[in-house]
Amino acid sequence: MPPLLLRSMAPSLRRFLDIVHTWDKIEEIRLRVNQPLTIKEQHMEYGINRKGVCRLMDSYRVTAEDIIRTMEMMTENSWYALEDEIRAGYLTLAGGHRVGISGKVVLENGLIKTIKYINGLNIRLAREIVGAADAVMPHILRFGRIISTLVISPPGCGKTTLLRDICRQLSNQGFNVVVIDERSEIAACYRGAPQLNVGPCTYVLDGCPKAQGIPMAIRGMAPQVIITDEAGHPDDGLALADAARAGVSVVASCHGSEWLSVKQHTWIRQGGTAFKQAIVLSRRNGPGTVEQVLKLD
Repeated sequence: MPPLLLRSMAPSLRRFLDIVHTWDKIEEIRLRVNQPLTIKEQHMEYGINRKGVCRLMDSYRVTAEDIIRTMEMMTENSWYALEDEIRAGYLTLAGGHRVGISGKVVLENGLIKTIKYINGLNIRLAREIVGAADAVMPHILRFGRIISTLVISPPGCGKTTLLRDICRQLSNQGFNVVVIDERSEIAACYRGAPQLNVGPCTYVLDGCPKAQGIPMAIRGMAPQVIITDEAGHPDDGLALADAARAGVSVVASCHGSEWLSVKQHTWIRQGGTAFKQAIVLSRRNGPGTVEQVLKLD
């Protein structure tokens, strides 16, 4: 198991996870109170008990104490220092691993204040794939010019991995890149430092809302391209359109399975003019399968 992640797990879980030897294939570790400890690989899920890998029904059952102890270790007993992330439903660990959190949501004036009585953790292992964008780079970069692109993908189909490698490759070629990493997934910053390779010419605004980060980047960082993940709010569309009008290329992603449905979204009606093409992904041949490259002009 990746050493940094292993140190963030309750000792009671660690002794089971130490048995696993296929960490290069694992996508998620799922912890749910009183439910089987679950490992997810690309095409399968399985459990672990004292004898090793097993069927889910025979897996070790996660306890409330396992969850509490793991959260204490992941937050280093500094819950309040990480409350903004927790309020958003996730934590980012050293190494870039992402932890989704479920539990009792506490509201204040109609807004999420925090999450307590944690009952589940979904640990998504960060894994950069150098070269993941090789197939699409001829569409992204033409004759030295970056073509503004929307990456459309259902959850779990590799859009963030693709964006990260697009970022790395553009940055390696000397383009001034700014990543607006609202959910800390592209660069996977931990205490301000990117944990994954986004290239030498990249600035990262970590945890920053797109609508605020995009004008900040334009005013202060002279970007040639802005890269961001999971656009969806009308304000995202307006900010991306403003970037395009300012002469900055944009590469963004959104959830969806096809352009025809995505273009009905309100945010696209606000910002669709920012994009010259769309790349549609699926998992048909594994995460990151390119189904279509569509011109939007």
